[in-house]
Amino acid sequence: GKRDYVDHVQNVDPVAHWLMFILFSTVFVKLACAFHYGREDLDVIGLSFRKDIWVKHIQLYPDAGHKPNLTPMHGCLLKKAGEQGRAFTFDIATNLPCSVTLQPGPDNAGKACGVDFEVKTYIATETDPEEELDRKDTARMTVRKIQFAPDATGAPGPKADICKSFMMSDKPVHLQASLEKEIYYHGDPINVNIKVKNETSRTVTKIKIIVEQTTDVVLYSADKYTKTVLAQDFGETIDAHSTFNKSLAVTPLLAENKKKRGLALDGRLKDEDTNLASNTIIRPGMDKEVLGILVSYKIKVNLMVSSGGDIQVELPLILMHPKPQGKLIVLPNK
Repeated sequence: GKRDYVDHVQNVDPVAHWLMFILFSTVFVKLACAFHYGREDLDVIGLSFRKDIWVKHIQLYPDAGHKPNLTPMHGCLLKKAGEQGRAFTFDIATNLPCSVTLQPGPDNAGKACGVDFEVKTYIATETDPEEELDRKDTARMTVRKIQFAPDATGAPGPKADICKSFMMSDKPVHLQASLEKEIYYHGDPINVNIKVKNETSRTVTKIKIIVEQTTDVVLYSADKYTKTVLAQDFGETIDAHSTFNKSLAVTPLLAENKKKRGLALDGRLKDEDTNLASNTIIRPGMDKEVLGILVSYKIKVNLMVSSGGDIQVELPLILMHPKPQGKLIVLPNK
C-alpha cells in the first residue's frame, strides 16, 4: 500500500503488508532497522559494517497466532490473493531513528551508508537462521520511517547578536540576526532578519549567509561531518555611521548539492528522488546511540568589513516536512 511510515512522536504507523506464497514450508517475515557504515562489498572479506538496531520476527506459516488488525487495504489485497494470502502487521517502536542516507559519491556503487528499514520474508526452519539464505527463498522490500513537523507551536524563531570593535576604531559594529519562526519546511524560503548598526568609519561591503548541515555518526564511531548546503552573497553595503534593517531570503535545496558526498538525505528508495535530511528530533530519555545518525542545521550570517575583518553570528535551524493533508487512495481493480 505504501513505503513511507510516519513517526507521530507518541506512536508510529504500523507496517501493514501482505504475502502470497505456495504453502509448502515454514515462512517467516521480519522487519529490521539497520545501520550501514562502510562499503557493502567489504562483507565479502569478513568485515561487516552493518548493525541491526532493532529486529522483529513473525511466523506466517504454519499459523503461529499472529492476528493483525486488518485494514481496508488488507481486505482488498487478501481478496485478490485468495487462500494463499497471509496478512501481517509490525508495530514500530517509537525510540527508533528515522530513515537517513548519506549521499554516495558519483563513483560509489552498492548500498549507501545510513539507517534504513527492510521488510524481509523468507523460507526457513527457524526464526533467525545463522546460515545465509538462498536468494530464491527470500523477498525483500525497503520502507522508510519519516517524521513530520509538529503543528504550529507559536514559538518565536531564534535570535543572536554580537558587538565587535576593530583596530583603529573606537566604535563597534552591532549585528543582530533572527528567524521569523522555529521550524521551516523543505523547499520553502527562509527569511533571515538582519539588523546592523555601524558606528565605525568602515564600510560593510557584503553580507554572506551560509547554511550548514552537521551529521553526527554516533554508532560505531564518533564521526562528525559538516557540509555547506548553501552559501549566498548579497551585495548589500552598509556605509560608515549608518544602520541597516532588512530581511534576506535563502532556500537550501538538494538540487544544488547533488555531488556532495556524505550529505545526509531523508532516506532513498532505489532511484527515487529525495531531499535534504530532516532534523533529528530527540525525545527526552532517548538513547542517542540507538539513533545511529543525528542531523542538525545552522545558519551563519557574516558581514565583510572593508580594510579586513568580518563579523559573524550563528542561528540554529530546524528543517522538516509539513504534515500532509488527508489523501484518498484508490486501489486499481487489476
